[in-house]
Amino acid sequence: MRIGIEAQRIFRPKKHGMDIVALEVIKELQLLNTTHEFVVFVKDGADKCLKESHNLQIVIVPGKTYVDWEQWHLPKAVKAAKVDVLHTTSNTAPFRVGVPTVITLHDIIYLEKLQFTGTAYQNLGNIYRRLNVPFVVPRAEAVITVSNFEKDRILSQMSLSRDKVHVIHNGLSKAFKQIPKNSLEHFGNDKKLPERFILSLGNKAPKKNMKGSIKAYLEYRKRSINPMKMVLVECDGNYLKQTLAELNASEQRSHFVLTGYLPNYQLPLLYNLADVFLYPSYRESFGIPILEAQACGTPVITSNTSSMPEVAGDAAIFIKPESPTSIAEALLKLERDNCLRENLISTGHKNAAQYTWRNTAIRTLELYNHLNKNQ
Repeated sequence: MRIGIEAQRIFRPKKHGMDIVALEVIKELQLLNTTHEFVVFVKDGADKCLKESHNLQIVIVPGKTYVDWEQWHLPKAVKAAKVDVLHTTSNTAPFRVGVPTVITLHDIIYLEKLQFTGTAYQNLGNIYRRLNVPFVVPRAEAVITVSNFEKDRILSQMSLSRDKVHVIHNGLSKAFKQIPKNSLEHFGNDKKLPERFILSLGNKAPKKNMKGSIKAYLEYRKRSINPMKMVLVECDGNYLKQTLAELNASEQRSHFVLTGYLPNYQLPLLYNLADVFLYPSYRESFGIPILEAQACGTPVITSNTSSMPEVAGDAAIFIKPESPTSIAEALLKLERDNCLRENLISTGHKNAAQYTWRNTAIRTLELYNHLNKNQ
């Protein structure tokens, strides 16, 4: 069987969650013992992070925007490549493509509530998904999603057979592991990181709850005897400045360190240096950063909502994301209780070890084989 895989954005230098998932799964599929051939459709970019092999062909597909690439250029490329099935990896799919489809539906938050509090790019993306997903998903041969929580949400919003939606958990790169301290010194100095710090993500998407993280951190600083600084990854400096001004806390700016965007290979270094990882999202379909931090020996504080308890297991402190006080108290508890800290590190390692990209690829291949038998 010739299996087409849409991976539009994996060659872009600044990759995010769904791009990394697609790339990792494709790399592992390439290594499995199978007679299938894979044809990966990508948009050209500077980071050629995937190589062709005896069973994998890369097809560069033109297109200016996400939509015209997917709806116009991709179907033509699929037809020319003569694939038997197309797997689209990032929630959406062409309205008409001429072959059976498998769709990875990471989440459906844009169907539950359409907000316009994100960036213009995020808002337009959510509008497009809201128009596309209800049309393409019922017509797909199978739907992959990444957690049992998200499967239940999908089934509550769409009239689908339960057997059509397959839970295949995300994995974790082997690069995320504990690293000796002497190997971290150069990176820490280069990024001007403090000796002790709370690590959080600076994504401005409303569901990520960055403003809640900042509010909680300010409360934590007031109550801690020896407060740590907060390091924010990919946080916009103007956003932080504006948020602190709204909270009448502009004088606290010096306690925040902004790293800018970090490539994926640098993240294990950052997790290893952090004293705690704070991930207080309102809504996640999975939450790979939870596992990344656990694998690096960093205690995790995360939300008691959506998929996060499912992914974190018993290896995290769970908070109410809508309550800055709940978050601040968790930070204080972890700071003061060394036994709790050591327990979270130990159980975190065990939990993260269950998730590998190889397992994700094996489950995905099993689904392809199942569809092949039924065709």
